[in-house]
This record gives sequence, C-alpha cells and structure tokens, in this order.
Amino acid sequence: MKLPVLLALFSSGGFLLIGLLTGVWKYWHMMGSDEGTAPTYVNVAHRAALLYSFASLVIYEFVQRSPFSTTVNLIAVVAPILFFAIAVGSYITHGLLGDTDNQFRDSGIINPTVLRGSMWALIVAEIGGFSVLFIGVILTLV
Repeated sequence: MKLPVLLALFSSGGFLLIGLLTGVWKYWHMMGSDEGTAPTYVNVAHRAALLYSFASLVIYEFVQRSPFSTTVNLIAVVAPILFFAIAVGSYITHGLLGDTDNQFRDSGIINPTVLRGSMWALIVAEIGGFSVLFIGVILTLV
C-alpha cells in the first residue's frame, strides 16, 4: 500500500480514537457539571475528531482511485489532514486551558492577524488537497 493511502487510513483511525477519548473527557465533564454540560472546546474537540475521522476515510477512498503520482497524492492527502490535526490540537488545548468559548474573539497569545492567516491557509489546504483527489477521480471516470 502506498504512503498516501496508508496515511489517510491511519489518520482516520487516529482521529476516531481521539474522538472516542475526547468523548470520555466530555462525559467526565458532563457528570461533574450541575448543568450536565462540558466546556465548549471539549465538545468541539470531540465532534471535530469524529468528523475528521470520517473525512479522512473519504480521503482514503479517493486517494486509492487517484491517477496522480505518489508525490501529488501525498501532498493532496497531507495538506487537509495536517490542518485537521492542527485544528483538533487547538480545540483540545482550549478545552484543557478552559480559556475561551470562542478562539476568534479571545485569541489569547496568538496575534489575530496570524489567526486569520492560519484560517486562510486551512481553507486552501483542505479544499485544495481534496479538490486534487476529487479531480483525479473524475478524470478516471470520464
């Protein structure tokens, strides 16, 4: 199995495991809360990790069918998955710190301009990476 395919599959499993573990963390907070709720970013980390596990599985399916070179496919897989991981990591960090319920309003030590630039990079990497794979699949079908 080629590296891009393995990376997508392992990422799917890794995100699912993180989603399950953050689910325990979320439940622990809910049980200890008078309102029965968990902090915002504990919820966000849990949900995002679960969703990214399935997004990585979709990427896995698309990269298997992509006609492009291993290098192109690797870049197309790494770009979105790297940003998925950065996002989950930041959500977990905010959940651990309990420092905000809105990372854009309360960016803390991160310069707001850097945060906005990071979001644009995320948009380009996630949409661009998957678009390459999607176009590849379309080309194999027509």
